[in-house]
Amino acid sequence: MNNLLFELTGVHANRGEAREVLRNVSLQLHEGERIGLTGANGAGKSTLLELMIGLLQPTAGEVWAFGQPRRAEPDFMDVRRRAGLLFEDPDDQLFHITVAEEVAFGPFNLGWPRDRVRAAVGATLKRLGLAGYEERVTFRLSHGEKRLVCLASILAMDPQVLLLDEPTAGLDEEHIARLVAALKESGKTLLCVSHDRPFLDAVTDRIWRLQGGQLWP
Repeated sequence: MNNLLFELTGVHANRGEAREVLRNVSLQLHEGERIGLTGANGAGKSTLLELMIGLLQPTAGEVWAFGQPRRAEPDFMDVRRRAGLLFEDPDDQLFHITVAEEVAFGPFNLGWPRDRVRAAVGATLKRLGLAGYEERVTFRLSHGEKRLVCLASILAMDPQVLLLDEPTAGLDEEHIARLVAALKESGKTLLCVSHDRPFLDAVTDRIWRLQGGQLWP
């Protein structure tokens, strides 16, 4: 079996003050696995991804990542360098003025030299059909373009794991095809939330479902 990258055991989690959306959820994500995650709106899919990188804390249970227990905010700093999360709403993720600045931020934060960052930005934008977007203003992009820029900002850092929340929302067929090609080419370990079953069939090896607060492989 490939290396175990994430393990959640008996996890419970609330959304808001009282509503429990995850109940005794356990999962393992091994290196090289490509898993789709489906479920109704409000089933807890986004909550699960946020727990994995420490944006939310479980009310019970354990979160392990890359061989270590992760319980407090400092524990997750290393996790966020190795696992990239694409948010469901791109406006929650974009915070730089231009596309180039947005995509370059992560690599610069990792300490990469300027030449390597410039090359990563150009190559990543090209892979996603965004060549020539470098000086475009992020808040003036369409919803689908914003989503692709957010994904580019993650891919440019070359993370070990991709955690994607509805990556095809707002994309046309051409950009979905580019996204499928980019994800296949990347060879990354993948956990992808989506209602788009044809897309999941194209980029994942198996599909789990969240229902009634529990995970059904």
